[in-house]
Amino acid sequence: MAHSAFTLLSGDPVLDRRLDWARAFLAEGDASACAELLAETVADAPHFAAAWFLLGEARAALADCDGATKAFERVRALDPDDALGAGLHLARLGAAPAEGAMSAAYVRTLFDQYADRFDTALRDKLAYRGPELLFEALARAAAARGRTLAFAEGMDLGCGTGLAGVLFATVVERLAGVDLSPAMLEKAAALGLYARLEAGEMGAALEAVPEAGLDLILAADALCYVADLAPLFHAARRALRADGLFAFTLETHDGNGVILRDTLRYAHSAAHVRALAQAAGLAVVLLEAASTRAEKGVAVPGLVCVLG
Repeated sequence: MAHSAFTLLSGDPVLDRRLDWARAFLAEGDASACAELLAETVADAPHFAAAWFLLGEARAALADCDGATKAFERVRALDPDDALGAGLHLARLGAAPAEGAMSAAYVRTLFDQYADRFDTALRDKLAYRGPELLFEALARAAAARGRTLAFAEGMDLGCGTGLAGVLFATVVERLAGVDLSPAMLEKAAALGLYARLEAGEMGAALEAVPEAGLDLILAADALCYVADLAPLFHAARRALRADGLFAFTLETHDGNGVILRDTLRYAHSAAHVRALAQAAGLAVVLLEAASTRAEKGVAVPGLVCVLG
């Protein structure tokens, strides 16, 4: 789902051009000029959610936390679905809880707009290797459990364009995929690897699976968009067969619990993952430190996990 015209446009070409100028100011590091121009713009167009959003970013860059909070709260009022992700910025500012801050509309919009360049950006710019790390970990976990690396029914959570499907379809007889972004699913469908693709939320897709209906669940670089993993872990436990495996990657941190990183992705501590798995009745077959991507040339701390 793309942003609505109500969200992105003021209805006045002059004001819309001001937004472009303000965005250029911020990109050049002149947050003060950006904020000044946008303050005039939202005074002239109080309904202009995109201008309020950029004003929030500019004020945050100026360390004006109160001003940024007011701007992002205005965005939320104008766009209750929060396709722009104002809730995440409010959480970063300490004005809202991190849990529940990431809306489905934000994730859908982000990846719909990203779909055409997604694979290239991940592989070439971020050195992404999540599917490969996950496949190798799954092979070791299967061996540790004394089972072959072959699965009848699998589900790829947050399948995106199918980067993980390329590898896992070789060992899964029928692989389903679910993702919030229809544009990403179009790319995945073109691969011809998935038995079924569904536009929807990961947890809901798992809950719709018959009990003990899957022997593999995978999530490559998808759970960093989920704050509370507990419902997903419980849904996975119900959906897995007795010898089934749940393999996923996460971003992590050295503290406790879950945090919202400045990249607007969630990071979960290893101890937190172990506790959630135990509470859901899942055994930790493998949990190791592994970075799936780099940001600005620096490896992002991560985990590769296989639960059974």
